[in-house]
Amino acid sequence: MKNRFAGIVTACSMLALTAGAAQALELAWVHANAAAQSEQRVKAGFDAWLAETGKSDWNVSLLDSGGSGEATASNIQDAASRGVDVIVITMADLRASRAALDAAKAANIPVFAVDSGYTEGVLVDITTNNWAMSSDVSVYLLDQLGGTGNLVFLRMAEHHGTRKRGDVMETVLKEYPDVKVLAEHNIDYTAFFEDTNKTMEDYVARFGTEINAVWAPWDEPAQAVVNVLNANGLKDVKVIGIDGHPQAIAEVCKPDSQMIATVSQPFEKMGVQVGEWIQEIVVDKKAADDVLPAKTVYMDAPLVTKRNCKDFM
Repeated sequence: MKNRFAGIVTACSMLALTAGAAQALELAWVHANAAAQSEQRVKAGFDAWLAETGKSDWNVSLLDSGGSGEATASNIQDAASRGVDVIVITMADLRASRAALDAAKAANIPVFAVDSGYTEGVLVDITTNNWAMSSDVSVYLLDQLGGTGNLVFLRMAEHHGTRKRGDVMETVLKEYPDVKVLAEHNIDYTAFFEDTNKTMEDYVARFGTEINAVWAPWDEPAQAVVNVLNANGLKDVKVIGIDGHPQAIAEVCKPDSQMIATVSQPFEKMGVQVGEWIQEIVVDKKAADDVLPAKTVYMDAPLVTKRNCKDFM
């Protein structure tokens, strides 16, 4: 009886191991730039979902591209060559990744993108509507100026989202002829905070109190702008960002802060949604067309101002 019981236990253990092995997953997470808080928040949401659902057997390897499109392509190619089960890409410029995505497709590796723009070879891109977000915050800034004044326009063309935001602001400005763009700069994404800081120091030295407003394509450059303005005693400048990071919302909530608005993006929820899709499509083997509502899925992102900022803290 004892030997028979031991045999049953051994058999059950083998079944459990087999079931566990069937659920094990090798996942490559390709960061466009791991220094960006938006990417960190997506990953944090994904990690929280992993912990909540008990997926301790999902092995996630992190690949940081440091803001380089070429490095992103190389990291995708590396993941495809290793034969991982799934690739997740966050906040990337995928224009240089065509061959790498083709390699992943040839290896039957599904690729999920977060705020990277839909590109052939990606199953889905989950994002927010960058045109709508920019429309909300850009019009708000220009209206708060009273439709007149001098503006510093910071852009970043290497990411689809920030590129779209800048394009919308450029269009909106056509309807505000009394707003003058003093200077325009494309932020270096490989060192975005330092580049914004250096650029704003130069603009403050050149224009000083002529600056009435600064349009920043996301929150971290907006915070760098605020830091430079404070260091130079320029309090009467209106600044906006986009992302809704906790620090940015806290900055907006300060009555005397130059930062008057941001847009709250649900980054953690994006990470959770990617996890759920991977479970259904990769683990449960459901057809992607039955799971995914569209190639590009948009999540809501409300405008945050000094009037409603406490609702988002």
